[in-house]
Amino acid sequence: MKSRSRAFLAAYSSALFCLFSLCAFSNFSHASVPKKELRWAADAKSGVPYVFVDPSHPKKMQGFELDIMEKLAEKMDRKLVFVQNEWDSLVPGLNRGDYDVAANGIEITPEREEQVFFSIPYYSTFEQLVVRADDTQINSIDDLAGKKTGTLKASLGHYILEKKTKAEIVFYEEENSGYSDVENGRIDAFFIDYPIALYYAASNKKLKFVGEPVGKMFYGIAVAKKNTALLKEINEGLKELFDSGDLEKILAKWNLLHPFTARELGIKGHNENETAEYQKITDMKGKSLSLPDRFARYATLLPILMRGALTSLEISMISMVLAIAFGLLLALSRLYGNRALAITAQAIIELLRGTPLLIQLYLIFFGLPYLGIHFTPFCAAIIGLGLNYGAYEAENYRAGIEAIPKSQLEAAQALALSPVQRFVYVIFPQAYRIILPPMTNDFISLIKDSSLVSVITMVELTTIYSQLASTYFDHLGLGILVALIYFGIGYPFVRLARKLEKDIKKKV
Repeated sequence: MKSRSRAFLAAYSSALFCLFSLCAFSNFSHASVPKKELRWAADAKSGVPYVFVDPSHPKKMQGFELDIMEKLAEKMDRKLVFVQNEWDSLVPGLNRGDYDVAANGIEITPEREEQVFFSIPYYSTFEQLVVRADDTQINSIDDLAGKKTGTLKASLGHYILEKKTKAEIVFYEEENSGYSDVENGRIDAFFIDYPIALYYAASNKKLKFVGEPVGKMFYGIAVAKKNTALLKEINEGLKELFDSGDLEKILAKWNLLHPFTARELGIKGHNENETAEYQKITDMKGKSLSLPDRFARYATLLPILMRGALTSLEISMISMVLAIAFGLLLALSRLYGNRALAITAQAIIELLRGTPLLIQLYLIFFGLPYLGIHFTPFCAAIIGLGLNYGAYEAENYRAGIEAIPKSQLEAAQALALSPVQRFVYVIFPQAYRIILPPMTNDFISLIKDSSLVSVITMVELTTIYSQLASTYFDHLGLGILVALIYFGIGYPFVRLARKLEKDIKKKV
């Protein structure tokens, strides 16, 4: 009886082992062949209807370009991965190899075609002129002579205004500010892509569309010139979207199936524009929240902003450590090095202090790859901030060291202390009292300057604020909240600097 039980248990155990082994092998085989990624870059600050933070679920994105890219990735049997980058940096980042494709209302132009390949167009549109509702003087672009007219720099609107009008052109970084300025009378008109005008101005009763469609542009998916195989795959995927009618459905979903667009893309027009998504956005834009509702929204968004704040603080703290070490090296080289070393240190200090931090970040992240030197966005941010502030710390060190009375140095020499001993035991203990307060102030400035790293695909506090403000049309309230967060990060260090100053005064 026992032998039968043992045999049964052995057989049962063997069967279980085989079953689990089969499942594990199946899972391993499935996991060992992960779906290939399609890394897509866009700027979520570009706003509706392109790609933007979902108002109902702030941790997610939505937009007609996101829908297109998701369908395209599905056709290509790839996993779509979104990469946030500044709009102006999309093409440089593509050529740097930070992602596979860029698509974010990027117009296909001869200038851009010299830098990258473009897919077949996935959208076509025109420029729309918007003026105040009570304006009777401007009815087309022919009436813009001498009028303040806003547009985005380096856009088709910019080109048309320069070539075909004598308007006084005013450039904007983001479209919502332009329409606000038209409404408030700061400028006379705003001239920009139709989808932007549709979502930002059409529902505003204080504004109106005037004139016929102007110009013609095509949006394409940008691909690095070295990646011809991917370009072919993308074009095949887009053709499937056209043939299946999926592209037309997406455009109709976002109220973007304009007759002009259908004609230029050769869309048959089986679908009619839907208004659900459009109405949801325009209702939110015009909705006035009560104070409790506004605070409830901010409470929902606060965790997202705090994650960005932690990223900013992490970058700032590591960069400051690098700045302190690099600054000390430069100061010692300048003060105690031989002539060649001193001149080199001085040149580095003047170069880093005399050029904008933004340019330095661009050179480190986008320029060095041409020399075969590649840094991740996080490392490039730390190096850029660390080197720049290191030059300022070097001057703090120099001022502190040179403030030591000569009598102290003479006394150290009289005691037969070596140069290293003089620095360690006599010079630095006295100099640090002078160095610490300005160093703490520099750290506070560095925290604020960390917002510049958004240009190299780093998503930090300011980037997240811009994304949310573009979605909720709330630059003021969210701006105050973000300012308070920055204040909360920096204020402890302000108090530390004051305490250090008081302690130093007591010891003197």
